[in-house]
Amino acid sequence: MHSQMSELPAIKVGRENADITGADNRALQAAVDYVANLGGGTVEVGPGEYLMRDSLHMRSNVTVRGTPGKTVLRKADGAASALAIDGDYGEEQITLASPSGFDVGCGVAIWDKSSGGFHTTVARITGRRGNTVSISRPLNADCMASNAAQAATVFPVVSGVDVDGVRIEHLVVDGSKSANANLNGCRGGGIYFCRGFGAVIDHCTVRNFNGDGISFQQSNDVTVADCVSENNANLGLHPGSGSQRPTVRNCTARGNGDDGLFLCWRVRHGVFEDNLLDSNGRNGISIGHKDTDNLLRRNRVTGNGRDGVLFRNESEGMAAHRNRLEDNLIENNGQKAEVAGVRVQGQTNGLVLKNNTVRDTRPAGQRRQTTGVRVEKDAGALTIDGNAIDGEQPVKDERAAAASSR
Repeated sequence: MHSQMSELPAIKVGRENADITGADNRALQAAVDYVANLGGGTVEVGPGEYLMRDSLHMRSNVTVRGTPGKTVLRKADGAASALAIDGDYGEEQITLASPSGFDVGCGVAIWDKSSGGFHTTVARITGRRGNTVSISRPLNADCMASNAAQAATVFPVVSGVDVDGVRIEHLVVDGSKSANANLNGCRGGGIYFCRGFGAVIDHCTVRNFNGDGISFQQSNDVTVADCVSENNANLGLHPGSGSQRPTVRNCTARGNGDDGLFLCWRVRHGVFEDNLLDSNGRNGISIGHKDTDNLLRRNRVTGNGRDGVLFRNESEGMAAHRNRLEDNLIENNGQKAEVAGVRVQGQTNGLVLKNNTVRDTRPAGQRRQTTGVRVEKDAGALTIDGNAIDGEQPVKDERAAAASSR
């Protein structure tokens, strides 16, 4: 009797032959809410495409498991409008200049030129009268009509906010990039967690989202494993805002508009291993503001638009100290300008670069990764040991030149 009572419920949702039948976010959400209200459990999602007019809002202790390679959550085409009047901080409605497409139940984001980042509000439309709609969350900032305030039916396709013990597996997220406005990575992504503690994202693909692929903020002990983030408008993989002890393993970030892997602010004690960061528009890996004590090993960082690995320009109190790069392959980066395989900016210190291969194997006239490791003038102590580095300048250390000119 005790073992029977300890079993967690499971429910099937799908386009046919399921406990809950449907082909959009409402069917998926009904299943998640059902097992969550029983204390947690598993939602098994059948094959096919599901049209997402709002996020799949994850709840604590729920696993959502798709059919490998066959369960596709597609972001619905979005609507966008300027605000007709100001949206005030704490207000729970907005008035739109063009309300077509802003239907009850749709997800919505609201912002102006001064309210990006975490000040963007992401909510659900709960009611509508004329060109005024009510929203499920108070506005997180003043959104002034005179400051280009706007709203759009954009949102994370899968979202978990203030949740514990969530797991998602074998989902394909298609963001319909060309039919949607951009959503910044602090408040969204194809898959997005904010204060999602212990979340696991396993064998998922995010593609063509007009924003980040996978973003998690203020979320400790997150694991992202065997995932693909490709052809998204902004960042491929975006741990940030104080996310402690993340693990990102065996993932691919490819063809994204900005960095492949972007450690945002205060990402600490993470492990990033066996990933492929390939052909992204900016840097392969970017590390910066208070991102300390991380291990990056056995990654392949190839063909990115700018530097392979960038330690961003921060003062000593805010720099990315004591990170370790071990056994990585960093090659053929730089698509237009000359770059470094590894570039250390700011007052960064305590880095260890060990047993990495840093090279450019393209024909001589096409090489752009001309510097193996570039250590800029304000950098502190670092260890470079056992690496195989080639290039016109295997190691370019600008600290001595800066000291002699003082």
